[in-house]
Amino acid sequence: MEKKKNDKHKRIIEAATRIFARKGFFQAKISDIAREAGVADGTIYLYFDNKDDILISLFEEKMKAVLDNMISSLARETDPVKKLQEFALTHLRLIEENKDVAEIIQVELRQSSRFMKEYKNERFAQYLDLIGDIVREGQERGVIKASVVPGIAKRAFFGALDEMSRFWVLSSRKEYDIRTAAQQISSYFLAGISVVQT
Repeated sequence: MEKKKNDKHKRIIEAATRIFARKGFFQAKISDIAREAGVADGTIYLYFDNKDDILISLFEEKMKAVLDNMISSLARETDPVKKLQEFALTHLRLIEENKDVAEIIQVELRQSSRFMKEYKNERFAQYLDLIGDIVREGQERGVIKASVVPGIAKRAFFGALDEMSRFWVLSSRKEYDIRTAAQQISSYFLAGISVVQT
């Protein structure tokens, strides 16, 4: 019985991902999601309170997968400089490989006042903390300047990746590949925070 319940929950989340990406959060209706998931409208309310609740649940599930993926990718590296480069590449690759989810995160979530004002986004905080941890590790090893504030650095680095992700989602023109973008963003950032080797 629990498996059946989980299957329906998953189907609703996957359907909502496609509908929100196709129609936008505000234009999407619960009935659209139900139809796409192959369930009755009322079934949605057995699992979710409303459309905002679906959006937040969708984000939590997708963000958990992103976080797990990133932790796994970073575990292959021991050098903090290479870890930052890997973070950039993995982040942008995930955006390219999951266009519907990327569009929801980049556009639709930011239009939900409940999400922006009320939701305590712990998974996203953990994601940012991965960058902060790399910066601190680099400082301990003497390859990143001691004057760098990890809390500012993690937001600055993510901000650059986020803007590139937004550009990719909203633009039909792709002027460069992911590897180039990740390498460029990493090198700009590292040039500013790395200890100059003499």
